[in-house]
Parts: sequence; C-alpha cells; structure tokens
Amino acid sequence: MTTTYNTKSTLTWALADSWTMTRRELDHWVRQPVQVVVGLVFPVMLLVMFSYLIGGGRGVDGDFTSFLVPGMLTMTMAFGLESTMLSVTQDLGKGVIDRFRSMPMNSGAVLVGRSVADMLQSVVGLTVMIAVGYAIGWRWHGGFAAFLGAVGLLLLLRFAMLWIGIYLAMVAGKPELVQAVQMLVWPISFLSTAIASPESMPSWLGAVVEWNPMSATATAVRGLFGNPGADGDSWAATHAELLAVVWPLALIAVFFPLAVQRFRDLSR
Repeated sequence: MTTTYNTKSTLTWALADSWTMTRRELDHWVRQPVQVVVGLVFPVMLLVMFSYLIGGGRGVDGDFTSFLVPGMLTMTMAFGLESTMLSVTQDLGKGVIDRFRSMPMNSGAVLVGRSVADMLQSVVGLTVMIAVGYAIGWRWHGGFAAFLGAVGLLLLLRFAMLWIGIYLAMVAGKPELVQAVQMLVWPISFLSTAIASPESMPSWLGAVVEWNPMSATATAVRGLFGNPGADGDSWAATHAELLAVVWPLALIAVFFPLAVQRFRDLSR
C-alpha cells in the first residue's frame, strides 16, 4: 500500500513539475511573440514559394499542389528545431538548468516541459499550414479517420525530431554552435520525397531518398490524404505507413535515453 502511494505521489509531482516547466516555456511565447510568428510564417512562405514560383515538381504527374502540400507538412516537422535548441543552450549557458536541478523537483521535468511546449507549437504550426494549403487549392480525399492518422504520423515525426534536437543542443552546449547543427536539417529534408519524386532522380539517389524517414512520412501522409505520390512500387513506398511509424519510434528509442542521460551528466 505504501509503495503504491509513494509511486502515485512521485508521478503526481513529476506531472506537476513538468506542467510548471511547460508553462514557463509558454510564457516565453507571450514575451517573445515575434519569434513565434516567424516560426509560423517561414514554412508558409516556403509553401507559397514552391507552389506559385516553382509551380511544378520533378517527376510529378498531375496537380503539383496536391503533391506538394503533404510534403511541405512533413518538412515543417523538421523546421523550427533551432528555437528549441537555442532555448536549451541558452538555459545551459545562463546556468538556469543547474538552478532547476538544485531545486526539489523532478529531474526530467525540464526536458518534458520543453518537449510539451514544442509539440503544442507544432500543432499550431501544422494547423496554420493545413489552412494555407486549403486556401491555395489543396484538398484531402480520405475520411476523417485517415486525416487524423496523417496528422498523427506528422506529429510522431516531430516528436522524434524534437528529441534529436534536444540531445544535439546539449552536446553543442553553446548557441553559436546550434546553427551548424541546424544546417543538417536542410539536406535531410530535401533528400526526401517531400518536393520531388524518386523517379526523377538517379537510381542510386532515388533508392537512398526512399529510405529517408521523412520520405516514409511524406509518402504515408499522401496516401492517407488521398493525394498523388503514394503509389511507388518499391518496398519502402508500398510499406510507407509502417516505416512512418517504425522510423520515428526507432529514433525516439535512441535519442530520448541519450538526451536524458546527457541531462543527468551535466552536473558531473
């Protein structure tokens, strides 16, 4: 009985501490609205630019907008990690995390609060992108359950990318090193099926691109939305929904414990 009570008490305090840290991050939105707005506007600008200025995709047959929007939604899940990484490194540099660690609070609440706030911001950003996509002519043709499934896969990818970002931020340690790490997002994003079909690429490059975790999510999301670009004949393309779940879970399984262990080692 005592063990059960202590377990419940520990869990309750952990949740309370995590929510406190989440509120701290959300307060930053109020004090720094420009950063939030820029984070929302940047992917919208990319979507509009690719849709209207480029107006076509390599190896894409039919309506490019229907192909593009799911891909841009996928790419958006990798964007914005710079703000998360900067927040972590700034807290490290100012000694904020050390002060939190000295307080009687759950040791993982800082990371959980950061991740919850980031996911809430991702939901807002995803909603804005879907609304803009609808405004420029994109439509989904599946049912509501398929729509929710697609959104779930996108947020799962974001959650995996988030823990990669948190871990790399603690490894980098300094805000000035974050930009170097953030640059890796661009080649990973563009070496995917987000804005181009593998059929338009050299065979060796197309094979590599199809196994990109972002390609799995982009292809799976297109299939759930009923949009073009989800009808490849490779194993990766025909099992995209499976890979869109397995890839993020594998990344979380690797980087979540690494981030937690790195956080615990900070004060040593």
